[in-house]
Amino acid sequence: MKYVINTNKRAMMVTILLFMLFMPVEAQLRFNWGNKSPLSKLQQAEIAISNLYVDSVNENKLVEDAIQGMLEKLDPHSSYTTAKETESMSESLNGNFEGIGIQFNVIADTLVVIQPVLNGPSEKVGILAGDRIVSVEDTAIAGVKMSKENMMKRLRGPKNTKVKLGVVRRGVKNVLYFTVTRDKIPLKTVDAVYMIRPQVGYIRLSSFGMTSPQEIADGLRTLKQQGMKSLILDLQQNGGGYLQSAAAIANEFLHEGDLVVYTKGRQVPRQEYRADGKGSFVTGKLVVLIDEFSASAAEIVTGAIQDQDRGIVVGRRSFGKGLVQRPIPFDDGSMIRLTVAHYYTPSGRCIQKPYRKGDLKDYEMDFENRYNHGELSNKDSIHLDSSSVYRTLRKHRLVYGGGGIMPDEFVPLDTTRYTRLFRQLSIKGIIVNEDLKYIDNHRKDLKKQYTSFEDFNKKYEIPQSLIDTILSEGNKQKIQAKDDAELKKTLPSLKIQLKALIARDLFDMNEYFQIINETDDIIQRALEVIKK
Repeated sequence: MKYVINTNKRAMMVTILLFMLFMPVEAQLRFNWGNKSPLSKLQQAEIAISNLYVDSVNENKLVEDAIQGMLEKLDPHSSYTTAKETESMSESLNGNFEGIGIQFNVIADTLVVIQPVLNGPSEKVGILAGDRIVSVEDTAIAGVKMSKENMMKRLRGPKNTKVKLGVVRRGVKNVLYFTVTRDKIPLKTVDAVYMIRPQVGYIRLSSFGMTSPQEIADGLRTLKQQGMKSLILDLQQNGGGYLQSAAAIANEFLHEGDLVVYTKGRQVPRQEYRADGKGSFVTGKLVVLIDEFSASAAEIVTGAIQDQDRGIVVGRRSFGKGLVQRPIPFDDGSMIRLTVAHYYTPSGRCIQKPYRKGDLKDYEMDFENRYNHGELSNKDSIHLDSSSVYRTLRKHRLVYGGGGIMPDEFVPLDTTRYTRLFRQLSIKGIIVNEDLKYIDNHRKDLKKQYTSFEDFNKKYEIPQSLIDTILSEGNKQKIQAKDDAELKKTLPSLKIQLKALIARDLFDMNEYFQIINETDDIIQRALEVIKK
């Protein structure tokens, strides 16, 4: 009977809409929709604007603006994304996209292959690091001032479709042509897995995607095979992702029955996530690293580890996002991500920082406010919510809600580490661009000279010619050291950054972090904590 009633209602609505098509606009606006709901008012407003407004309007844009206007009056994390934005966001979280499988950058209007994906479509047909892709399906993409996004659009496409690429290779006179069959290309969320010290493993996770739990499990297995007894889990600058992935990753470290997180909202009943006891690292020493950009799912894992007294949290106070969004997709591929619940750490604290509905600007100024108040560099400047006090579940240590997760070991931000000269060279992209040019010119020789990362890390030194080139390019853009002292202080940071970038381009991100981490204050404190 219920099915019949719904079918009759639908048929009646179609009849009404068909009838209204032949009604004058003024009559449509006076039409009795059967109620005085806000929805009917919104429908009438759309009819009036699209039919009576003095100029033509884009109805799709009109509706999108209305949706965004409604969401802006809610919390800072309810949002609307267009079909294109939704697709891009889904790719990064779902762990794959369909394309030709290369890491690339653009140098002087030309796409240069940094690395082909291992066993990916491009590597299979013989495309090499250093190759320049100059045409796609006989359409030139080099030297025509095409945007990076446009290049990506031409290279990507559905799995099993073919694309013809024109490639210029050093030492080869004529253009080479390759036909590449597109495939699913994995997107990794784990940036680095390695033994940072004897018996101490290190894993850096950039986001919480669909593949993250398996990536973490694989990383833990690899490190245990190499003799890991203690682990540093680096969640610095991790902006979050899927709640389910966070629960699955926390499960790797917690005992059976341990509460990971629970959620509840006005229309959402309490839902708990508990560890099943099958995690692969439930007893070794564990240190979790966070900073002011660690948010959402990163805070779920950190909160569970802290509240269950499973490990030590090192770094600076986290972002403070304790809201859960539910995706609501539309037929055109766009989506609303609507906040439907709060999440709570095992001790019962919600770590969502305060916000005023509709005031997104104030919310986004939080980092600047923290910096100005001095809390990033001075623990005593941090104001914790004394009305939101909780205790950890085993050792009964004090923890606080209402504004991110406060680490057990605070590490101040070193505001003097990078000089003004270094920051300017970095912001203008001079360091990265000159690194890419250097690698492009010396890749073959460097690969021949350094057959392993270990050899490279021990012996390679940044040539003075590269330093001179960067300083010269800075000069052209009116970026100069104010005195010899600033230049002298800049050089060590510049050399470390360049060596890490070169390692990334010769090997992978894993090697980049092996170099850069040796100068990271939070990581060095974590190593001290493990040693103690």
